[in-house]
Amino acid sequence: MASAPNPGPSATVAATGLAAIGIWRLLAVAAPHLAALAVMLQTETDFGSRTGFLLSWGILNFFWIALLRRPALSGALSLTLVVVLILLSRLKHDIVQMTANFVDLMVIDRDTAAFLFTIFPNLRWSVISAGFLVVPLMYALWWLDPFRIRRLPAAAGALACLAALVGYSFAWPDEAWRGYYDDGYLSKFSRSGVIAVSDFINYGFMESDAVATGRLKVPLLDSCHPAGRRPNIIMIHDESSFDVREADGVKVPAGYGSHFNSYDGKERKFLAESSGGPSWFTEYNVLAGLSSRSFGRFAYFVTRIASSRVERGLPLALRRCGYNTLSLYPAFGAFMSARSFQLTTGIQHFFDAHDLGARDVEPDSFFYDSALKLMAQETPDAPLFAFVYLAANHFPWETRFRPDLMPFWRRPGNEPVVDEYLRRQAMSAGDYTAFIAGLKKKFPGKPFLIVRYGDHQPEFSPHLLDPGLDEAGVGKKLDNYDPRYYATYYAIDAINFEPVKSPVVMDTIDGPYLPLVIQEAAGIPLDPSFEEQKRIMLRCKGLFYACKDGAEARRFNRLLIDAGLVHGL
Repeated sequence: MASAPNPGPSATVAATGLAAIGIWRLLAVAAPHLAALAVMLQTETDFGSRTGFLLSWGILNFFWIALLRRPALSGALSLTLVVVLILLSRLKHDIVQMTANFVDLMVIDRDTAAFLFTIFPNLRWSVISAGFLVVPLMYALWWLDPFRIRRLPAAAGALACLAALVGYSFAWPDEAWRGYYDDGYLSKFSRSGVIAVSDFINYGFMESDAVATGRLKVPLLDSCHPAGRRPNIIMIHDESSFDVREADGVKVPAGYGSHFNSYDGKERKFLAESSGGPSWFTEYNVLAGLSSRSFGRFAYFVTRIASSRVERGLPLALRRCGYNTLSLYPAFGAFMSARSFQLTTGIQHFFDAHDLGARDVEPDSFFYDSALKLMAQETPDAPLFAFVYLAANHFPWETRFRPDLMPFWRRPGNEPVVDEYLRRQAMSAGDYTAFIAGLKKKFPGKPFLIVRYGDHQPEFSPHLLDPGLDEAGVGKKLDNYDPRYYATYYAIDAINFEPVKSPVVMDTIDGPYLPLVIQEAAGIPLDPSFEEQKRIMLRCKGLFYACKDGAEARRFNRLLIDAGLVHGL
């Protein structure tokens, strides 16, 4: 019998080369999954979040396989999306201390892109460069991938993972407070998507009754005729400020507390709708006169959603009475759509950090001085409404802000964070006193009504108020809107003007009522929507959304929708 011929050297080399190519092709398929496993172990911290990660990973892979049939390329595309999500989520957490949420995709707009390109001017070129690198790599994976998977099984796999994720998200919903943790990026994003889509299908972006008895009349432009002098109105957003004496054992400097008193010597409470971070919740309250809580899980994006949709608020009401309106904002106007939102509520002239020439975080005196200059340029015969948004008391308090200011400050002897907070409050109080002196000097004889409020408590306040609670305990109290965690202050001052007495100037008010308080104290006739809101305030004793478990707010929202003042929500 003839023996089989031995393969020659060239055949052996060819076989080895084919085996090597086969190994590379198998690695091309396996590598994205191995990388995803490493990412999961690094970023997801418990069994629940890792379950959410794996289900989300399955949805992404099966989706791309159903579209492309190539598992290697599908895995690479899925890994790319996960990595991009994590990077964007970390970026968002660095800016606003909250990770990415599915609603970020639902309300993405030009302002979001404009803000990113403003704070990262080289981002556009980085994206283009990444594209030049990624496209050839994806083509190589397309060529290397030896497998072809049928579309129907892949689609079935995607639907099975999606069904499991939906069931898991409803059975074990993620607590809202976990969004402030810098981890679990993919699992939190996916689970928030299930809940957000469900909420949007059920009631849209904003809660409102299906029908409401009665109707609001749309006010006429020339229907406002105030009795007596109309004062110039200045509303001051006092960043992260509250009376720290609410916590036991905190040492405060001599004279602390007078900054929170009104012209009549009383200290009044302002119940904000955020704690520790999102100032734009309160921005929505005090300009639109409405509750961010009506937006449910969409509340975090309230100013972006309300922009061009909520055409009701304090500036619009004052313009109806002949006021000119301006706003000074300490960040870029694209942040959370601040510019477009404020213009929607009736602000005529919006000046952001770039317009004002601000460099990083500026002391309160910078914005007060800018306000004095801008007010001097306004029409002298028309009353003015100015919204002055301060930022010096913003976190972090671990570092000393502007050490050149208040060089003789002495620490009262608390934790360093609390002492720095008190130092900045002392700076704010001194700058406000100088601002009042500047108003009297620059505008002698002119009447002013000045209303200040703390937009929320600092992020460390829950641990001062309840030092024995862990993060979960604090989170539950925040979710239940414990008033101790949301109470700040509001104060009314006046120059050459006697504030009008009104039953709405209560000792404690919910944030959305501040526009009503300002109009009543200034003697401004109320339009029909604020007249209705005044009736709600009086019968609910200063509560708004919390009154009757949200029933009053839902009814009022429907009245505004029927009147055409709110639309598209």
